[in-house]
Amino acid sequence: MGTSHLIMGELTDYLTGQTLPDTHDERILQKIARFLVEEKGFAKTDILSRQPMQVSVDGRTGTLNVHFTLQINNFAFAVIMYGPGSIVTRQRPTLAVARLLKAHVIPYAMITNGTEANLLDPNTGKRIGSDLNSMPSKTAALAQMKSISRNTLSPERRQKEERILYAMDILTHAECSEYVCSLR
Repeated sequence: MGTSHLIMGELTDYLTGQTLPDTHDERILQKIARFLVEEKGFAKTDILSRQPMQVSVDGRTGTLNVHFTLQINNFAFAVIMYGPGSIVTRQRPTLAVARLLKAHVIPYAMITNGTEANLLDPNTGKRIGSDLNSMPSKTAALAQMKSISRNTLSPERRQKEERILYAMDILTHAECSEYVCSLR
């Protein structure tokens, strides 16, 4: 069993001020939030955290949390997903989140385990950066806003992305949770 569910007390969320359970994963999420504000220049109000996202496939619905959505003038500019361990295995569901969360394809998607990170272009699926610093700063994001294309997906493509996200994130999470519970 990993350490993601070990509760070591409580901590105060850097972005919202809410009291949260103090876990190893939460400490890493707090580190990422601080980095976005203190190093990349985003205001706390530019960052949505723990945004629930529902995905429906064949009459089944699941919910996942989008760890961070960076907004520039109310436009979703980037999503950041966190997952412990290998980030390569989480690239595809991260791309699906960026393609589905809003009506437009969000221009940047990052997957990170807190140490390693890959910045992805959701329009092409290609990796365009290989660490947390590759995320554009707020200043760079503002400069890019005029030239960013607001691409959308066809209904058929959205459905395919929902299937990918449902299978790779929601079902996997449910199976892991059931497995841990069945060990007791």
